[in-house]
Amino acid sequence: MSQTQWTAVDRYFTETLVPSDAVLDAALQSNAEVGLPTIDVAPNQGKFLQLLVQLRGARRILEIGTLGGYSSIWMARALPADGRLTTLEFSPKHAEVARANIARAGLAKVVEIRVGPALETLAKMETEGTEPFDLIFMDADKPNNPNYLTWALKFSRPGTLLIGDNIVREGEIADASSTDENVQGQRRFLEMMAAEPRLSATALQTVGSKGYDGFAMALVLG
Repeated sequence: MSQTQWTAVDRYFTETLVPSDAVLDAALQSNAEVGLPTIDVAPNQGKFLQLLVQLRGARRILEIGTLGGYSSIWMARALPADGRLTTLEFSPKHAEVARANIARAGLAKVVEIRVGPALETLAKMETEGTEPFDLIFMDADKPNNPNYLTWALKFSRPGTLLIGDNIVREGEIADASSTDENVQGQRRFLEMMAAEPRLSATALQTVGSKGYDGFAMALVLG
């Protein structure tokens, strides 16, 4: 198997199961035009996130790592009329692009973008008395994922679904001696999940147009 084959299969899945969407296509185009990194989730992955929101019956979503708002749009569209998605983005430039994309999607009143270092924003949210979330998607700087998991647990309740993206790192996640800080951050993240008695967790490898990677998922039990 090769990247060419993985991409072809992803294209087939997307063409068959994920209808073309002008708003989402425009978001990706806007991201590319201003030079944002091409690290958005793939369309079929976005649809997967949307289905998780629907399966969970989520009303409140926290996303750590906005980029251009592509995954935000996928998830926010699955919220009920009174739903809310809060997304945290370090880069003012990325946040500006995301705001335009989210507004174009008609979701400006559903999605709140908070700009700044996520750990500082999360601490501020705690002082504000932010209520727990139903689903938390962590897709930001990987060395900080253990810290994001600590905060995710603070903002969770029984039944909250936690998702961590980009776990596999092209297979390097299995190398305990890796000098890549992203790999080591993800290893600590998984080890914390395993050690936390309140969580029931697993992780899956994926291949596709975005390469060889995967995600971790955990349910908060209590």
